Amino acid sequence: MNIQEYFGRISYNKPHKDADLQTLTAIFQHHIQSIPFENLSMHSGEAIELDLQSTYNKIVRKKRGGWCLEINHLLFWALQELGYEVCILGANSYEPAEKGYTAEINHILLKVVIQGDSYIVDAGFGGAYQMWQPLMLISGKDQPQVPGIFHLMEDDGTWYLEKVKRKHYIPEHSNNDVSDTPELGNIRKIYRFTLKPRHIDDFQELNAYLQVSPDNILQKKSICTLQTTNGLLALVGWTFTDMKYKYTEDMDLVNITTLTDEEVEKTLKDKFNIVLENKLVP
Repeated sequence: MNIQEYFGRISYNKPHKDADLQTLTAIFQHHIQSIPFENLSMHSGEAIELDLQSTYNKIVRKKRGGWCLEINHLLFWALQELGYEVCILGANSYEPAEKGYTAEINHILLKVVIQGDSYIVDAGFGGAYQMWQPLMLISGKDQPQVPGIFHLMEDDGTWYLEKVKRKHYIPEHSNNDVSDTPELGNIRKIYRFTLKPRHIDDFQELNAYLQVSPDNILQKKSICTLQTTNGLLALVGWTFTDMKYKYTEDMDLVNITTLTDEEVEKTLKDKFNIVLENKLVP
């Protein structure tokens, strides 16, 4: 494994002498705009191994993406290589359909400490709830970013990540503004976590479970999402979504297309730079 090869994968070629916030933010943005959040292995007959060399080979050498366990693990390695004080944390994601957080930890994120200040860094959430910059670990403060306003709340040692929902304008749906989210100001809960440091091996069981459990969303749907310079691209099953953030001040522009099987493969190559070794079953 080689940090320069990783930099090549994320198209990062700026100096990185200092393990400072500016460098962290730049590397993070290159990472989320180059490495898709995707679970395509599960839908093309590939096993997902949770060791660093396998993850590195898959993402850096085969130009693939991965899910949170892979993407954030690779970022953890890269930040350690660059001299950052970084540790892995575990989170329970919020399930909107169940109106609650998962009973078991099912997500990993990173905590980075720079000159005594702590930041949450998570490259593995994907979609419209993907942060674009490190979040200061501070309770109750709005932290506006291009995708929207994020904030962290702390209660008795447990931290909660939330994001303010934004309206969506979907041109083909009607002649007026359509929103799939309720009134602006509504909060989307994302996950909760504690600051207890974890090791990637703590997630081996989860990695195995998610690949066989029929009720999790990753089994039900093939997902590939990538952040762009002004929004995001998402391919879920046969549905391709191109979202532009801040189309107007508080609204995102959303274009949705339904693809054929042939178009799915072409879209993966053209939009996400992914060529699968096995056939995808969306």
